[in-house]
Amino acid sequence: MKLLFKGGWIIDPAQNMNEIADLLIENGKIAAIGEALSADGAEIMHIDGKYVVPGLIDMHVHLREPGLEYKEDIYTGTRAAALGGFTSIACMPNTKPVIDNFTGVDYIKGRARAVGAVNVYPIGAITKGSEGLELAEIGDMVQGGAVAVSDDGKPVSNAQVMRLALEYTKMFGIPVIAHSEDPHLADGGQMHEGFVSTVLGLKGIPAVAEEIMIARDCLLAEYTGGRLHVAHVSTAGAVEIIRQAKARGVNVTAEVTPHHLTLTDEAVRSFDSRTKVNPPLRTLTDIEALAAGLADGTIDVIATDHAPHAFEDKDVEYKYAPFGISGLETAVGLILQALVQGGRMSLADVVKAMTLRPAQILGIDKGTLQVGKDADITVLDLAQEWTIEPAKFISKGKNSPYSGFQVKGQAIATIVSGEVVMQEGRLLK
Repeated sequence: MKLLFKGGWIIDPAQNMNEIADLLIENGKIAAIGEALSADGAEIMHIDGKYVVPGLIDMHVHLREPGLEYKEDIYTGTRAAALGGFTSIACMPNTKPVIDNFTGVDYIKGRARAVGAVNVYPIGAITKGSEGLELAEIGDMVQGGAVAVSDDGKPVSNAQVMRLALEYTKMFGIPVIAHSEDPHLADGGQMHEGFVSTVLGLKGIPAVAEEIMIARDCLLAEYTGGRLHVAHVSTAGAVEIIRQAKARGVNVTAEVTPHHLTLTDEAVRSFDSRTKVNPPLRTLTDIEALAAGLADGTIDVIATDHAPHAFEDKDVEYKYAPFGISGLETAVGLILQALVQGGRMSLADVVKAMTLRPAQILGIDKGTLQVGKDADITVLDLAQEWTIEPAKFISKGKNSPYSGFQVKGQAIATIVSGEVVMQEGRLLK
């Protein structure tokens, strides 16, 4: 199959490419990039005024399978990713059972091959059962295809266990992805600790609960030489800790979510449980620090932390609702509007944070439009205006606080290995 994109603006940070050109796909690979390309028998897509970028990569997704399929499964989750413009996703291991062995990783890969619409990369648990007591069979999981380890949703409270994880994973060249939260400081917390939590009478999670653990893990990474990746950074203090660690040469990377860049704890005044997320929505000061950290490279990646829940799970009092936002289908619009339309970052830098950097951190051969590479491509329309309607999500998780939000900018085509899986909001696979 041949597919020829005509007249698009091509952005590929891996090649420092930012220019109008044609792009040809043949046999699932990038075949050529240049001016006035032609190919006999090729299907032509005229995309003047649109942007052709490497397929977006989300390195922090919860697919819920196995064991929690009523919330999400690999079939629906990968199609939600395709609709959102993502061609590759990495899924967290906090399923039932926890993905903490070769069999679990192999199951995810097999199911993704059978029913997935995009590339799926499993992340294994750091510790057995994610209980934080002893290391999981990390070597076996890497052999099975795990690209990182994480006890996401649970912090590794024992510093010695975290030290061993950082030391052991050095042999395999994979990152340890940390959910940074002191469980004693955060115990029972429902939202950010501050003025709004006091007014609402909800127990708060202080910023220092996150910052203490990030500081500890940066010191452990410095001591061991291991690779640390900090998930869902949410505070100004955390950004500064990571910035200082990087300046010292610590092998640390970090991510930020669209919701932590676009919502504050003021959103919780509605007592809408769809605003309940961990780490919690913080303050405007934190948002400004996160955006600045992303712009200067302190924060490397934009990731959704897509955490779908069934309606009945969230339709309870705020105190009893689980944490999590369904984010795959809204991320691109929210980010383009907040960062690019808002003048905080260039489109090229946003693309880098959603393609090249996650690919480099996870060690996967994606995130570029280089000739000969897999034709994983996302087409963006920065002028497209649309309204977020969670009821229409393909994801089983409709738990989005953005219902009714007007956004500008959207993925209009998702191509995986040369196959168009989404076009103009329609799934083709």
